[in-house]
Amino acid sequence: FHGIGANAVGALLGTVTPFCSCSSIPIFMGFTSAGLPLGVTFSFLISSPMVDLGSLVLLTSIFGVKIAMAYVVLGLVIAVLGGALIENLHMEDQIADFIRNNNSKVDIESPNLTVKDRLLYSRDQVVSTFKKVFPYILLGVAIGAVIHNWIPEGWVETVLGDNNPFGVILATLVGIPMYADIFGTIPIAEALLSKGALLGTILSFMMAVTTLSLPSLIMLKKVVKPKLLGTFIAICTAGIIIVGYGFNAIAYLLV
Repeated sequence: FHGIGANAVGALLGTVTPFCSCSSIPIFMGFTSAGLPLGVTFSFLISSPMVDLGSLVLLTSIFGVKIAMAYVVLGLVIAVLGGALIENLHMEDQIADFIRNNNSKVDIESPNLTVKDRLLYSRDQVVSTFKKVFPYILLGVAIGAVIHNWIPEGWVETVLGDNNPFGVILATLVGIPMYADIFGTIPIAEALLSKGALLGTILSFMMAVTTLSLPSLIMLKKVVKPKLLGTFIAICTAGIIIVGYGFNAIAYLLV
């Protein structure tokens, strides 16, 4: 696939896969080595940690259907447009040489699995995903509890409320050094919302934590050159900030 349609497929593939930002990078490397268009692989890399079907359920339970759906749709928009922009910049030479030169294709036979084998495999995948996700949920709940019970409401309103026009930018920048998947950020977001933080500001924080976490950027630096890494960060940051201010402007329609 090529073009916007290909970027959409890559973004949707990222949505149905339950990976955090660091887990998505090895898959991104495999896609790139296999010869997929660079923009498609970046659409996957952006959407995979940012948007998740499991998180859609949790977001719905906490914020409601409208906010959850808006978050997913806008996350996909960032992924599709970001990947398309990177594709049009023709930065294939910015991929690390050891990945670009490893584009050999290997044909293997697909195993013949019985229904029982598939059910056992599915069970193992569920257990594996649960073990990966559960610690982040506990961490997010713990941080959310601290915010909810110990941080004064006035502090949150001052920093992330409507009186601070730079709240979205600040929330985005604060989220980058942190590392958590989408499940770990939801309890924090709920606590911030209860303290008076604006909806778009909170969602910008969630997107920054999941997409631009410092550990994942360090890993990504090993496989892409500085120019492409800087472009990726700039595109994601700009998209997240735009979404944050947009959500703040229409929050009254969603809450």
